[in-house]
Amino acid sequence: MSKPSQRHKARRYAVQALYHWQLTQDEPQDVIDFMMPDINTNKTDMAYFEELITEITVHQQAIDEALAPALDRGLESVDPVERAILRMAVYELQHHPEIPYRVIMNEAIEQAKTFGAEEGHKYINGVLHKVSAVIREIEFNHHQSGKSS
Repeated sequence: MSKPSQRHKARRYAVQALYHWQLTQDEPQDVIDFMMPDINTNKTDMAYFEELITEITVHQQAIDEALAPALDRGLESVDPVERAILRMAVYELQHHPEIPYRVIMNEAIEQAKTFGAEEGHKYINGVLHKVSAVIREIEFNHHQSGKSS
């Protein structure tokens, strides 16, 4: 079982790798191989990193379809770094129900603050708020109703 900090690092490297993949359309394994010299494998959940890269590329169409209704413009018009972050978060929302949606959102916002445009984290937050309400409807509504009580 990996520590949260190891998952955080896996996500951090995954954003960079997905950005690279979006620009090059290289095969996922080639992207992983390209990233390996920069990764501290002792402090990173490598299995999760590799899963994110391989599975997000496989499920890109379903991820993009889930994102589309929450966007204010076409996905290709979204900043490439923010697009990578959004794709990663939506993948996690869709395929990792054991991770609370708030954790996924918070991680995505942190990645946007690190790698994205100056106000990019606000855009990421707004989009993921909308997507979470659909993908994680029960969990989302339960959390929202807990806020008001």
